[in-house]
Amino acid sequence: MVRWNFEGIFFFPCNVLVFGETMIEINANNKGNYVVKVDGVDISPNPVISGKPATFTISASTGQAITGGKAVIEVYFFGFHIHQETHDLCEETSCPITIGNFVLSYNQVLPGFTPPGSYKLKMTLSGAGIKQLTCISFDFKINFGASESSVSDSLSAHQVYI
Repeated sequence: MVRWNFEGIFFFPCNVLVFGETMIEINANNKGNYVVKVDGVDISPNPVISGKPATFTISASTGQAITGGKAVIEVYFFGFHIHQETHDLCEETSCPITIGNFVLSYNQVLPGFTPPGSYKLKMTLSGAGIKQLTCISFDFKINFGASESSVSDSLSAHQVYI
């Protein structure tokens, strides 16, 4: 499992409204015939709580074995690109990835001073010899603090836009 390092995002001042929206809409860029199809995203807790652990789980499938590659993760805060990381795909899931369903899972503990608000995560997967396996983006929220009930809330959405 990979830990995201969001240290670079905390230099942006903000006055933010925190929304209670719970639907995760996945925007899949399926203009090409991609090897990986994303089925859903689960964020727990949802919304993410600053200073608390969060897990992003992406359910996907492939019609072709994948022996390796990389995941490029970009984070946007109110439309501004604030962070980018590149990870070895085999560090995020077991390789080789066999034909069928698989899961990418990311764990992150955001510092307590993470600005609350609307974020967008864009993830591009590429493989050995394959320029782009897939490209998705989804919005998520970060709130300050936590009550016990909101920490235990989790949402799974399987609404994919092509």
